[in-house]
Amino acid sequence: METKFFYFMQIISAILSVFLILLHSPKGDGMASIGAASQLFASQKSTEKGLNKVTYFFVGIFILSTFMMSFGLKLLHIGL
Repeated sequence: METKFFYFMQIISAILSVFLILLHSPKGDGMASIGAASQLFASQKSTEKGLNKVTYFFVGIFILSTFMMSFGLKLLHIGL
């Protein structure tokens, strides 16, 4: 049962991580500058900082869910 939760978390965090990584650009304007998203922040640097924090968060969830699934599956095979 708990492995289904981690499968779900891994899939959702993977999709969101890919989307957020695609929003980044090497020059700092990226897709986040399209529309009103660039006007929400004072400067382009703060936009990139916020996007970096959110991206790191979802990548961290992806890595954590991967480790938890691996550990959980090992425990299920051992019989604990």
